[in-house]
Amino acid sequence: MASVQQERLRSLMERLKLREMAERYEALAEEASQADWTYPDYLERLLEAEAAAKQERTVAIKTRMAHFPFLKTLDAFDFSFQPSIDRKAIKRLSALTFAEEGENVIFLGPPGVGKTHLAIALGLEAIQAGHSVYFATVQEMMGALAQADAEGQLAAKLKQYLKPTVLIVDEIGYLALSDWEATQFFQLVSARYEKGAMILTSNKSYGDWGEVFPDQVMAAAILDRLLHHSTTVNIKGESYRLKEKKKAGLVGTTSSEDENGKRTD
Repeated sequence: MASVQQERLRSLMERLKLREMAERYEALAEEASQADWTYPDYLERLLEAEAAAKQERTVAIKTRMAHFPFLKTLDAFDFSFQPSIDRKAIKRLSALTFAEEGENVIFLGPPGVGKTHLAIALGLEAIQAGHSVYFATVQEMMGALAQADAEGQLAAKLKQYLKPTVLIVDEIGYLALSDWEATQFFQLVSARYEKGAMILTSNKSYGDWGEVFPDQVMAAAILDRLLHHSTTVNIKGESYRLKEKKKAGLVGTTSSEDENGKRTD
């Protein structure tokens, strides 16, 4: 049975929202007694436990708020399957200097080569470092902005995309944008220019962005701002999804390629 003092201590910790300390102080006190810790040692261990628990809760909340479609880490990325990627360059990006300095990271490559995986992985790294992150495909973003515009809330919605330290915009280039959508995207890029970092993925080379936006002038204006402070990662290789289908025998290889996509003739 807990003593009156123990109840008071637990109550005080809960009032101060020191939840982990309230859960662990008795067990740590017993451990401290057996190991002959000093009072500062005991206090340090308690505070370490509380700080770690708060960090874990914060990361979990920020991860939910980021609206990732799935969670993928850098450790889970198969660099051996995409040798065109400079692993050291990705390592440098994971140091998050780009996030702190409001720079951009742009992943270019065909579908299925890992662009979104890397974008999300860097987003998770940013969250672990204390930054806020938001993820959306360009079509999701345009849909949300169109709805906000119809409700007279366009300015407020645009501000939501300006708040996070890192804004991830996925799948640029799969569908062409209308004049109105391109204008909103330009305004967003301009507003975040040198203020907030962006990670973008696209299946189009920069020379083909005129097909995504209404004209070359608009595409050039957007690229001018995106590329001024940026890192571009070009990924050339086979789709991971195609790789898995081949492993399962769902897709056959051509006569000129083996199961690893290498020429055999």
